[in-house]
Amino acid sequence: MGPLWARGRDRGLVTEPDHVDFTWIDSNEALRDAIEALINQPQYALDTEFHRERTFFPALALVQIAWPGELVLIDPLAVDITALADLFNADCEAVLHAAQQDLDVLSHAVGAVPKHLFDTQIAAGFAGYGTPSLGSLLQGEIGVTPAKGDRLTDWLRRPLTAEQLQYAANDVAYLLEVRRRLGERLAEQGREQWVREAVEDLLAKPISGAAPEMAWLRIKDVRSLRPRARAVAQSIAAWREQRAIEVDQPVRHVLADLAVITIAQRQPECVEDLASCRGVDGRSVRGRVGEEIVHAVRRGLAAEPPEIPPSSDDLERELRPVVALVAAWVAQVARDEKIDPTLLATRADIVAMLSGDSSARLRRGWRNQLLGAGIEDLVSGRAGLTFVAGEGLRLVGVS
Repeated sequence: MGPLWARGRDRGLVTEPDHVDFTWIDSNEALRDAIEALINQPQYALDTEFHRERTFFPALALVQIAWPGELVLIDPLAVDITALADLFNADCEAVLHAAQQDLDVLSHAVGAVPKHLFDTQIAAGFAGYGTPSLGSLLQGEIGVTPAKGDRLTDWLRRPLTAEQLQYAANDVAYLLEVRRRLGERLAEQGREQWVREAVEDLLAKPISGAAPEMAWLRIKDVRSLRPRARAVAQSIAAWREQRAIEVDQPVRHVLADLAVITIAQRQPECVEDLASCRGVDGRSVRGRVGEEIVHAVRRGLAAEPPEIPPSSDDLERELRPVVALVAAWVAQVARDEKIDPTLLATRADIVAMLSGDSSARLRRGWRNQLLGAGIEDLVSGRAGLTFVAGEGLRLVGVS
């Protein structure tokens, strides 16, 4: 296949990607041959195409893998895709861009994710980018502008069109060169460990369906419920998640968020009472489903109300203005250090630290090195912020 990335770079031009050669894999034997070749590689580029609009679990439609001189498109509808677990458990590094959804897809379809991972979007956030798309990163690093694909294309149809196949191949054809360039820059800046820690955070995130008991936290307005209603909301949301997994449908197709809130507040004692709850479709709660919802209500009423994760509203009144103050300083540090501010600290990170959470990300690692002492000085009054023309906000000592 050759080093496609070099063509646009050497001319110094922003160019459309060249035609990318690939091998289509739709047999278990061919997949096994590719895996045997890949396991001996130090790195490979990886991407997936999938759909999840009508299902709870993402439906894997295509796997793209590239390594020097080779690129394969694997049809998961035709092969036993769980064979990729051998590759993922090997010592070679998988290079992905914006890997979070891919990891969720692969966890369900393969039963494993790469043991060693490099996310080019995360790495780029430490190298002066914001949260770049793959297209903007390719253009910025190697002068390639990938052709735009159809956002609504159907990746599950067969055969795929020539345009779909080229679009999919382009997603991995240049990733290894981007990873090399970012890696060199991060090594010069001494930020390789920062990237590793951020990737570890990514790998630690739960996959879809892993924690039904936490599903209630994704419902808008749930924080406003009284403790007993909150316990019912947790129980109903957990039931909804488990039901969605069972029938492989999006949770909103099982029961709307509005219905969860209403049921939590009204706490119906029988199936007949469910029909009067706002947001509940009476036709969808007849029979077994209705009985299960009522049982979930009873379980919630018998349970201890769950604790609400801290928010700025939960902080002591005198500390609430500090959240905005710290957030302004974090944004300035991100600009000074050329780091994506969402990687440096989110509002939730700031609240967690100010609320005394010992597990807060700002209390450990590189984030603490950059921000920890400054935040403590701001909160204690030992320091304040001043604006310097041409420089932005600066932390100054207060006598």
